[in-house]
Amino acid sequence: MQRIPLIAGNWKMHTSLGEARALAGAVVSACEGLTDREVMIAPPFTALATVAEVVRGSQVRLAAQNVCWEEQGAFTGEIAPGMLRELECRMAIIGHSERRQIFGESDGLINRRVAGAMRFGITPVLCFGETLAERESGQTMAVLERQVRGGLAGISVVEPAGMVLAYEPVWAIGTGKTASEEQAQEAHEFVRNLLFEMYEKSIARQMRILYGGSVNSGNVDALLRQPDIDGALVGGASLKADSFERIIHFR
Repeated sequence: MQRIPLIAGNWKMHTSLGEARALAGAVVSACEGLTDREVMIAPPFTALATVAEVVRGSQVRLAAQNVCWEEQGAFTGEIAPGMLRELECRMAIIGHSERRQIFGESDGLINRRVAGAMRFGITPVLCFGETLAERESGQTMAVLERQVRGGLAGISVVEPAGMVLAYEPVWAIGTGKTASEEQAQEAHEFVRNLLFEMYEKSIARQMRILYGGSVNSGNVDALLRQPDIDGALVGGASLKADSFERIIHFR
């Protein structure tokens, strides 16, 4: 079965409410008539309710930039899955390199987030990737295996659409450096083979693996031509309506 490409925009800690409303409206317009790909946007938590109103009834899927594993409780600063569902938010980015590198989130904590999201009907976008030092010392594949196996430990995937993975080499995020198509495909193929070991082949074959790392309008076409790259997790370029529209309409 052919995997449907997913273009995901991660707005990170950007946009006022007015900017979020305008940008979401532009994305909705850019997606009109599209049937062969999916588009997701992840605004900051403060803009989720505003953006939810804009994308309601459209083809654009709403995502959060993180999610807690608990339904409620004394978890200051966290957002429960049910709170997201109330806003018709059905996806969440988990384990982004900035959460790992800046905020110290471990594979174990990320695994709890993935499990909690799935338990409450939120589709995780599980991120993983190596630092420059790890790549230069030949540890790339070992790091990817540790993060993927750790993030998915004990996770049962019955419906492939209910889990998305995203390879994002840390050295390529926000730096303007992008993994070559060959480097990206090598990593994606390695992870695909890991999934074949972890899940039924029919499930692993259909699970989507996105590439994230300075994706822009100039490199998206070449990246998405690779057989195991099923979409893009876009940062800075998703904040500009014209550049994100070009990425959405990759060829």
